[in-house]
Amino acid sequence: MATHRFTPTAYHNVLGTFPPALRIADGDTVVTRTLDAAGDDENGVNRSGGPNPMNGPIFVEGAEPGDALRVQIVAMEPTRDTGWTRQALAGNVVDPEFVRGLPPRERTLWQIDRAQGTVRLQQPVSGLEHLVLPLAPMIGCFGVAPSLGQAISTATSAEHGGNMDYRRFGPGTTVWFPVAVPGALFFLGDAHAIQGDGEIVGTGVETSFEITVTLGVEKRRPMNWPRAATAEDIITIGNARPLDQALQHATTEMARWLQQDYGLDLIAASHLLGQAVRYDIANVFDPAYTVACRLPKRYLPARR
Repeated sequence: MATHRFTPTAYHNVLGTFPPALRIADGDTVVTRTLDAAGDDENGVNRSGGPNPMNGPIFVEGAEPGDALRVQIVAMEPTRDTGWTRQALAGNVVDPEFVRGLPPRERTLWQIDRAQGTVRLQQPVSGLEHLVLPLAPMIGCFGVAPSLGQAISTATSAEHGGNMDYRRFGPGTTVWFPVAVPGALFFLGDAHAIQGDGEIVGTGVETSFEITVTLGVEKRRPMNWPRAATAEDIITIGNARPLDQALQHATTEMARWLQQDYGLDLIAASHLLGQAVRYDIANVFDPAYTVACRLPKRYLPARR
């Protein structure tokens, strides 16, 4: 298996069927440097307009519609010592009468200490003078080309992935995407130094990263929505609005996964999900909301 150092010469603000920027073999590893959500690189130089410029697409040999693209997030290293957020809650996550009292949504700078693995406000506000958060890298936007020749904005998400902003999409996590076009055409970018559930200020701590991923093809593995696995959990993702529809997509995908790979019928799957499932609200800022349906591996039967 080969390792490719991929330096983009162009970036994309939609995920779609574009000519490949890189071709790799099944199982190869890619190391690439991403821009932040506004298009700034590690030197603070703007290289592309927003939102969320993507590196790619990467063509993976052997990937065909009906397969799954396996994305192992191997490593993520910030490439600069600052990131930024918005300073106020988004208007859609609070009661309507509360919105008029929200402060302006100006940028706030955060300091990233790569040696210590911490993140803190560059100019702390009153009450948060001693706030120090752990560096917790995650990929905000990544996925594959969608079906039917669509080109879908990096501001949102759907079956192909996209701007899901889920804080568990970091090093050590494996994610599967349904392949809709030959080669899968994989994109990634918009990485965060840390982010809470929901992305409720409209950002994580946005910064540039060097990201290492290993891409593999799993033949004839049908799925409708992204799936993932950490050391502790299996996870399915639903992207939609309203929020209950995103939850429905994620729950349905998990029930299908339990049938396909673990041999459970719908009664057994219902019992297990009903008492052991956990839901994460990954994103409630973007046009499509994202819900993660999470099930601890310790409760799963052996895979078939």
